[in-house]
Amino acid sequence: MPQEIKIISLSGVNCYLVKNGSGYILIDTGFPSKRAALEKELASAGCQPGNLNLIILTHGDLDHAGNCAYLREKYGAKIAMHADDSGMVERGDMSWNRKAKPDKFSTIFRIMSVMSFFFRPGKFDVFKPDLSIDEGFDLSGYGADAKVLHFPGHSKGSLGILTGSGDLFCGDLLYNILGKPGIRFIDNMADFNASVEKLKKLNIKTVYPGHGKPFPMDKFLKSN
Repeated sequence: MPQEIKIISLSGVNCYLVKNGSGYILIDTGFPSKRAALEKELASAGCQPGNLNLIILTHGDLDHAGNCAYLREKYGAKIAMHADDSGMVERGDMSWNRKAKPDKFSTIFRIMSVMSFFFRPGKFDVFKPDLSIDEGFDLSGYGADAKVLHFPGHSKGSLGILTGSGDLFCGDLLYNILGKPGIRFIDNMADFNASVEKLKKLNIKTVYPGHGKPFPMDKFLKSN
C-alpha cells in the first residue's frame, strides 16, 4: 500500500506525518507553543491515540522535539532517536554534545534564532527516548517502507529517513529557505561534508527538509 505524506508546517518548522494503512509515523513534533495546531493537524489526518505507531526525531533541538513528551503520554507512541542527541532531550540542553563554537552559523540562522525567542517557543519538556536508532534501522515493523540513515553535521545524532519510493526526510541537514536548498547551522563541517557525500550516492527523488518546502534532489545536486 502506498505511503501518504502530510506536511505539517508550524511557524517555519516542518513535521511530517506518514500514513501506512491504518497507522501513522510522525517525524519531528515542532515547538511546544504550537501544540494545539499540531494536534489539530493530526486529528484532521485521522491520527489519534492508538494509531500513532512511532515518533521519530531527526535530532534533539527544541523546535523538533518540543511536543514529544506530551504526544507520548496522550497518544501512547514510542519515541525514537539517535543516542548521540539523547542528552539534549533528557536535559533540555540543545548545546549537549555539540561544539562550544559551531563550524558554521549563518546570518539567516541567527535571525531565525532571535525570532524564535520572541515567538516564545515554550518550555522544553524533558524526556527519555524509548528507542535508540541508528544507520540501517528498518521501519517496516512500524508499518513503513523506510529505513533510517545517520547524517551527522548539524548535530552528532542527526538522522534521515529514506522511503522505498525515494522520499528523504532530512531534518536540518539541508534547508530550503528563499527557494534555494542549502545549509544554515553546522556543528561539525567534516561530519557534514561526509553526510552530503553519502547523500549524493543514495537513490533520492524528493527531499523533505526540517525548514522550507520539499525540493527535488536534482535541484540540490545541480547547485553543489
